[in-house]
Amino acid sequence: MMTTLWLLLIFAVPLLGFYIPISCPHSKWCQRALLSNNDVSLYCNSSGAQWFYHFLQAGTSWSIRPLSVSNIEAISESSILIRNPLPSQSGLYTCRNKKDIQVVQYEIDFQDVRTLHITHRALGQKPLQNESLSLGSKEIIFTRWEPWQDCNRCGEPGERKRLGYCYIQEPLGNSVPCLLYLGNARLSSSRMRPEMQIEACHVQCETSNVENIAFDNFELSEESGSAWLTCFLGSIYRPIIWEADSKPLTWQGQLSGQDLSTILDPATGGRRLQVFRPAIYKCFVHHELVARFNPRSHVDPLEVLQREEARQWREAEEAQKGKSNYSLHLLLLLVGTMLSLLGMLLRLFCPSQSKTGASGGI
Repeated sequence: MMTTLWLLLIFAVPLLGFYIPISCPHSKWCQRALLSNNDVSLYCNSSGAQWFYHFLQAGTSWSIRPLSVSNIEAISESSILIRNPLPSQSGLYTCRNKKDIQVVQYEIDFQDVRTLHITHRALGQKPLQNESLSLGSKEIIFTRWEPWQDCNRCGEPGERKRLGYCYIQEPLGNSVPCLLYLGNARLSSSRMRPEMQIEACHVQCETSNVENIAFDNFELSEESGSAWLTCFLGSIYRPIIWEADSKPLTWQGQLSGQDLSTILDPATGGRRLQVFRPAIYKCFVHHELVARFNPRSHVDPLEVLQREEARQWREAEEAQKGKSNYSLHLLLLLVGTMLSLLGMLLRLFCPSQSKTGASGGI
């Protein structure tokens, strides 16, 4: 469970967000496949560490240190953070101590998240199948799956996901991430891509002491009619779920095309959400509400006050007009009644006068 202190630290530096930490606690050599465009940190157990890299495709010299790259920065005396790593940054990352002795070396394959193959079991979608690699040997391209992540909801039906990376199995049985195996060799294959598989899940809720966090307001762009919301504690490596007006936004709805009012960003595992209508959106990570986005009003407060005064003035005028119309209607009704009575009196007296005139003539 995430603690309140952790949440406060994260939101105190929102640009840092969440990144997956990579370390080699029991070895001086690590080989990993990761996804591009998702932050990652590399750890070196040595104070005053010096980092060097070698990009496989570009053949970059070892003499260039990673901190000279715009998206790589130091986050402690021993760790570096790679923001939005590119597939072209796949290669070797070496940490040396003050005596120039190698402490640890990472061989990392940043697989292109733009080619991510997503399937949902409930929709009957199938993962990629194994294929042979056309290099003259008997190499096999396959997907090595990570363990299933936690369910993104508790106490009700939810979803969970797992990531899979492209690996190549050598004839002798060794398996290597695809780009690390190929190096700077140019090979085009639609099978060489990472995967994400999603399935339904249901777990019980656990007691939590994390407080809800009201995070940000948003407004739809006038040009696109949409807005992008970012759940900073979310990551493609962590379970995330969005809700809007108590309606869960799920991967199944996205993949089946049933939910057209929102778009989950596959490259971030749903950490970013594109919305097209004003509503209250909530982001949950590990079953915890960590972000709440409220639609921002486009109307200026002064304009609201002016509109309210104009509305009250119109209501007063309409009320006064209604009173005047009622008075006029009452006056007309009174005049009509008097004329009717006068007519009745004339009809009563006029015949008597006629008869009197006739008698006098005889």
